[in-house]
Amino acid sequence: MPSQPDVSRSKSAPDLAREATWFVAHSCLALLLLAAVVLAITLTHPGPNDLGLKQATTLLAFVVPALGGMLIARWQQNAAASAVWIAGVLFFSFVCLWVLELPTGRGMCQGCGPAEKLYRTFFSMQHGSGLMDGDGLLVGSWVPLSLVGYALGARLSLR
Repeated sequence: MPSQPDVSRSKSAPDLAREATWFVAHSCLALLLLAAVVLAITLTHPGPNDLGLKQATTLLAFVVPALGGMLIARWQQNAAASAVWIAGVLFFSFVCLWVLELPTGRGMCQGCGPAEKLYRTFFSMQHGSGLMDGDGLLVGSWVPLSLVGYALGARLSLR
């Protein structure tokens, strides 16, 4: 069976460096779009227990970077934009490992198993774990969601 040459073997080091730079640039653009969403929501002065605003922010954390990725990829025609989801998955994995190592105690998911600890930290909007000072949605959900949304928007634009 003849082996297919790896795509990266036909690329020079400057080409690979350029792709890596674009990957980082697109990741930063996705995070800037998320920062714009969070800033816009913050200007409404939400309460800490406003469920509707948390749900809206979660939706916007996906949709706004997806639209931004779609527009930027259509304008630039760079395939690195559609690979940004990898950064989101890796970031989510690292944050999950960090949360699993956090100590629990009174008011902080005392007696939670690993799955409940992750669920309450990243996905529960009403009964959080108390870990990460309540920033579980921002760090563990919205950041990866924005990276995945950006990549999906870019992928749809590049078809």
